[in-house]
Amino acid sequence: MQLIGWLLEPLILGLLTTLVAGAPLIRLLRRVKARQIVSLDAPVEHQAKSGTPTMGGLAIIVGIGVAYGAYELRRQHPAGLVIGNASEAAVAVLAALLAFAAIGLADDLLIVRRGRSMGLKAREKLFLQFAAAILWVIWRQRAASGAPLTEPPGAWEVWGLPAVHVLLLVGLSNATNLTDGLDGLLAGVSLPIFAALGFIAWTGIGVNPEYGVMTLCLGAVGALVGYLWYNAHPAQVFMGDTGSLALGAAMAAAAIALRAEWALLIAAAVPLAEAASVVLQVISFQTTGRRIFRMSPLHHHFELSGWPETRIVARFTVVSVLCAAAAVLILAWWG
Repeated sequence: MQLIGWLLEPLILGLLTTLVAGAPLIRLLRRVKARQIVSLDAPVEHQAKSGTPTMGGLAIIVGIGVAYGAYELRRQHPAGLVIGNASEAAVAVLAALLAFAAIGLADDLLIVRRGRSMGLKAREKLFLQFAAAILWVIWRQRAASGAPLTEPPGAWEVWGLPAVHVLLLVGLSNATNLTDGLDGLLAGVSLPIFAALGFIAWTGIGVNPEYGVMTLCLGAVGALVGYLWYNAHPAQVFMGDTGSLALGAAMAAAAIALRAEWALLIAAAVPLAEAASVVLQVISFQTTGRRIFRMSPLHHHFELSGWPETRIVARFTVVSVLCAAAAVLILAWWG
């Protein structure tokens, strides 16, 4: 029973924190006029969503932080349930979450300040994402080898980085950002991905159990459920880049820490398909002058094909659940 309570704690804390923080955060965002500016390129129906508070991802991040903070307090308390030691992997996942949330927050603040759907330029955002990803990977390597963490990286160190980890962090953060286009879509799609990563961390499939990473992932599951209370159609708040970039980076960082990178590519098939649809659309239009999809990202294609928004969200979420389950099964089989 103690173990069950310990597993449920981050879920409940993430859920309750986000539920409690959500309403006052929405009021604050309205007061400071942090409102969504819908791009003119979006489907016409989306213009009605202009003015909805944005940067709701802050509530998700707080929920995850509270869940992990409780784990650390319990782990360090003399009378607490001791399962696992201090987790450098969990700290690294939390660092990735916060670093990419900061990039997203800067983008959201610029959009709000300018009053139009133009925050950071694409090249500025990519530069910051690559810089954060490179520094994160260097930090992880130094922590694993016991090298000093404060020295500036040398050229040889940057050249020798595992490019797949940098690309995974940048690529998945952009993929989740592109997925965040309908009420409840990114939250619903992300839930099973974090649940799968939490299960992998708990059971130690392919690597020793990482209880700190598990706590962060389960905290994210609870926080996303709480966030859906406010973001389900019709949405009272949007997470903005603050949340969408952070969630993708946290998924990638957790998978890297668990050595489950290939499993993540299966579990995160929905956001990766959303990103791929944008890439294919651009390539096709620039080379042939024709579009493959009615509109990209992929959810807009189905929207313009006549699917109601709620049906798209439900079906994409179901596909995400199936992909996450398949990822766990495949990893367990190969492991």
